[in-house]
Order: sequence, then C-alpha cells, then structure tokens
Amino acid sequence: MDRSAPVKKYMAKDLITFTPDINIRDAMAVILKNKISGAPVVDNQKNLVGMLSESDCIKTILDGPYNNLPGGNGTVGDYMSRKVTTIEADKTILELATKFVNTPYRRFPVVDRGKLVGQVSISDVLRAIVKNRPHINHTPSSWKIREPQDKGA
Repeated sequence: MDRSAPVKKYMAKDLITFTPDINIRDAMAVILKNKISGAPVVDNQKNLVGMLSESDCIKTILDGPYNNLPGGNGTVGDYMSRKVTTIEADKTILELATKFVNTPYRRFPVVDRGKLVGQVSISDVLRAIVKNRPHINHTPSSWKIREPQDKGA
C-alpha cells in the first residue's frame, strides 16, 4: 500500500448532503431511509458549514418540551454541529490513518480550500489496506527450514 497516496484516492465522492435550511424532520427521514449516521451540511457554494449526525437529530426531542413544542421541529442549521474536523484532499493516507488513531471520529469530510469534495471513513482505510496487501505466491528460500549440516565429515 502506498502510504503517500492522497486521501482523494480513497474517499467517497457521491455524498448525501444537507443545507442548513432543510427541515430537520426531512433530514431525519433521509438519514433513516439511506441508513447513514449523518451527513455533511453545505451552503449554496458547496462550502462545508457543518455536520448533522443522528445524535444531533435526537437533540430535537429535548428541545421540544423546553419550548412547549413537539420534538423534531426546526431546521438542520438549528441542530447541526458547526465545529467540524476535516481532512484536506491532498493529505496522505498515512496522515489520515494517524488522524483516525488520534481522534474518536470514524469519518472525515474531505475538503479542498474549504469546499466539500468527498468523505472518507475508517472503513475506506481498512479496505485500502486489505486490497493492497502484498500477495506472496512462494516462500522465499530464506524462510524455508534449513536441513542440518553434517559437521563431522
């Protein structure tokens, strides 16, 4: 595996995204329908402005009684996480692996000058490792058990 390969080689490019003005219930329906745990939130120019996770959506049920409203009201912008940890598209797979090991996140939005260009998950890195493992079709002679040599002759 080429550890210097760029993240963009392994990222998913066809993403489900939201905009901040989408109704939060509609966003929840998309999350459930597509069996995803969340999605990036972008503005009209594709700049990443947040992330919406299942946990963010659950917060709507807490806000309902507080505001004397049923849960699930508002927009994506009301509940999305605005502080998002990203990775640049030109960073290496080794830098990405290091970032996964040192953070609790399982996926990162991939950006190029602030614009969302993809998303990469820890599973993408695992697939790259498995796909690119070396295939050895023979046992090198240095690995074979050596016959004892007769030193008395």
